[in-house]
Amino acid sequence: MKLILTQEVGGLGAPGDVIDVKDGYGRNYLLPRGLATAWTKGGEKQVASIRAARESREISSLEEAQAVKAKLESAPVQLPANAGAAGRLFGAVTPSDVAAAVKQGFGREIDRRKVEIAQPIKTLGSYQVHVRLHADVQATVDLEVVAAS
Repeated sequence: MKLILTQEVGGLGAPGDVIDVKDGYGRNYLLPRGLATAWTKGGEKQVASIRAARESREISSLEEAQAVKAKLESAPVQLPANAGAAGRLFGAVTPSDVAAAVKQGFGREIDRRKVEIAQPIKTLGSYQVHVRLHADVQATVDLEVVAAS
């Protein structure tokens, strides 16, 4: 079955890639979750628009990725969150929250889908979060979750 990926799928590819998978995997997993669409001849235009959007979001060169990595690792990022008296958060810190805090702290927008949180963050404190900036560059961001005033 030939499909066009609409989101990044580990081990398969990135948005805009045309892939060939087994029928059951495509029909029962990729299509119902919105991770892919059926490939058609008219889908070539869709592939071009998805790739253009992906290229505008991504960091293009290795040098730029290294510069962003140095900037992100230079200082900790503070993330204010609502917490109870014992320091337990109301909810958890999400990759979207981390991306917004990085944008506010450094003025640099990163894609929330590139943020990797190893363990759920549910208490105040200091944590390390990984951000995939480029295929060869991964930054480790020091995240300080503080109580919102």
